[in-house]
Amino acid sequence: MAPPERRRRTTQRDIARRAGVSQATVSLVISGGAAGSQIAEPTRRAVLAAAEELGYAANVAARSLKGGRNRLLGLYTFESVFPTDQRDFYYPFLLGVEEETARQGYDLLLFCSGGGPSGAPDSGRSIYADGANRLKIADGCVLLGRNVRRAELSALAREDFPFVFVGRREVDGARLSYVAADYVAATAALVAELVRLGHRRILYLRALEDSEPTWDREQGYRRGLAEAGLPLDETLVRRLADPAELTAGQLAEWTAGLGVTALLVEPTEGNRLTAALAAMTGTGRIRFPEDCSLALLGDPPSWTPESRNWTRFSLPRARMAGEAVRLLVELLDQDTPEPLRLTVPCAFVPGDSIGPVPAGGRRRAP
Repeated sequence: MAPPERRRRTTQRDIARRAGVSQATVSLVISGGAAGSQIAEPTRRAVLAAAEELGYAANVAARSLKGGRNRLLGLYTFESVFPTDQRDFYYPFLLGVEEETARQGYDLLLFCSGGGPSGAPDSGRSIYADGANRLKIADGCVLLGRNVRRAELSALAREDFPFVFVGRREVDGARLSYVAADYVAATAALVAELVRLGHRRILYLRALEDSEPTWDREQGYRRGLAEAGLPLDETLVRRLADPAELTAGQLAEWTAGLGVTALLVEPTEGNRLTAALAAMTGTGRIRFPEDCSLALLGDPPSWTPESRNWTRFSLPRARMAGEAVRLLVELLDQDTPEPLRLTVPCAFVPGDSIGPVPAGGRRRAP
């Protein structure tokens, strides 16, 4: 006699369809936590009735016996981001993860241990301890950080551990789930705005090391020029090894020698770049935008009321983090998880550092 066909397990998505509610509502009702008290009683009863009809309670018990979900989501950072405050670059990411995790009816577990024998904060930071995946305490994990260990991402993908990266990340041999900012469109839009103001010689100052965000920004720069009908001059794509290299003398050389009237600058991790720009402006040798327009391709690392309001685009950091949590819960509820990817638009911040081409600027341009 042939064995009976294995029945697909009921998921929270199935319950949501049956009850006519969102998956987030089902998650809050099923979790039984304090957040579930916000759900109207008729809705709660409809969800529980649908769960009973579909046999969801039995499946939950079976998964529990097999060491299934703990209703814990993890947040792992590849570099130190705690403690932080509202001015810090990472603060909106952390806030977005916390708020969406609570909305989904899960608890949040922070993985932020680090520090190796050398004493450096991130020298011993690793997902794997003695070959074991530390993140498995949680049902799945949101990953965050610039200084990524790609070998560890590959290892996580091979063992089918559910995770979503905040930011686009690629590794050989695997498709990862992520939520990314649309650097390409945002950079192209800044190029278009500078062209609208009359600029034709726009220098792109990019990070020294290659990374997905840098690749996307450069692609956006090239696309923006092409859409404006401007030729690409490779001499106007420069690498910034150290913010200290960006001096008034260097800018004067670019404006006088290359005919540059505007700069697009990729922000650095620390505040050294914006500090160098502020110091340069303070000398009186270069003024933005009177002598040269300048826009940042992203947010400065931190903000204070005294900081200059540079023209830039801003990453939707809280939204990116919240969407990463939402995708992670969706992965957990799939029978055969497939990578999920989402790109969200950035917001243009007009600021005060770009303007029309300076007088005489067009005469310098070839």
